[in-house]
Amino acid sequence: MLLVVSIVLAACGGGNGDENAGGSEGQTYNWKFVTEEVDGQVQYEYAEEFAKRMKEKSDGAVNIEVYEFGGLGSETDQVEQLQNGAVEMAVMSPGFTGNMVKEGQIFALHFLFPDSVEKTQQILNDSEALNKDLRGKYEEHSISPLSYWTEGAMQWTSSKEISEPADFQNFKMRTQTSPLILESYKAYGADPTPMSWSELYTALDRGTVEGQENPIFFIGDASFYEVQDYMTISNHNNYVAMTTVNTDWYEGLNDEMKTMVDETVSEMQEWVFEEQKSQNEKWLEEIKNDDENPTEIVELTEEQREMFKEKAMPVRDFYRSDVSTVDGKILDKLQEEIKAAGE
Repeated sequence: MLLVVSIVLAACGGGNGDENAGGSEGQTYNWKFVTEEVDGQVQYEYAEEFAKRMKEKSDGAVNIEVYEFGGLGSETDQVEQLQNGAVEMAVMSPGFTGNMVKEGQIFALHFLFPDSVEKTQQILNDSEALNKDLRGKYEEHSISPLSYWTEGAMQWTSSKEISEPADFQNFKMRTQTSPLILESYKAYGADPTPMSWSELYTALDRGTVEGQENPIFFIGDASFYEVQDYMTISNHNNYVAMTTVNTDWYEGLNDEMKTMVDETVSEMQEWVFEEQKSQNEKWLEEIKNDDENPTEIVELTEEQREMFKEKAMPVRDFYRSDVSTVDGKILDKLQEEIKAAGE
């Protein structure tokens, strides 16, 4: 009888992630972590490193299963899964939550952040507008952003040269689903077309769309440059990702486990900055030196960037009047923080 009791108690000692209250001694945690990228790309590598650190810190008690893009559906599917608690953690882009969390579209504004990726990351780390005010808006939808981080400056690839706003006239530009991203490209005269990145390579190859924007590492790893003739170094924006968790799940963690998660999130900010930097630098060289798939690199001058910036500025008014639910207060606060950071 004692043997049977011991076996039953041992079987009850594990958890699947929902036994978070109380002490954690002898308890196991099994969590799901979804990303919008695939093995080798920045988001996936981030999640893998995060899982490794949590397992080590917890002496093997925390087991995080990492899913690459497509493993559990599309970008919008993953948002829903996080909201309803089917997954505990996700790296997601604000561009795919723009119809739900209106204020999150702030990251679609071109030329908002400093040209320096390092300065941009520091602002993402420290900003109260983002880490408190915007986080509160996401938590109204059961999503808690624990951190924001850049995957690098955004560049354009295209079937024709893009060096001034007039080149975008009637240009079929693939975008994420954020209404503000669409508005940003309409301001240049383009014809924006929302589309999941899983469809993008084929769409570019067939001419369904003529161009797209992404950090260089993603342009390279997803082979978009192979079906595009030009890559414009525009640095018009930063690709911002969020480390997010289901709010109820996170609030239900015991203090020890919540502290472990928070500390790991904080540690990962420096790690992921170096990871994106390394990947973007590596892929720039590979794209430049790929003789089988030659890509003309167009580097915008400051004068050319000013032309795009001039077209982009009115979109901030559109954000305040047609997007923001708080009359642009988060944007105003963020702009003050950017100014104080020296940009």
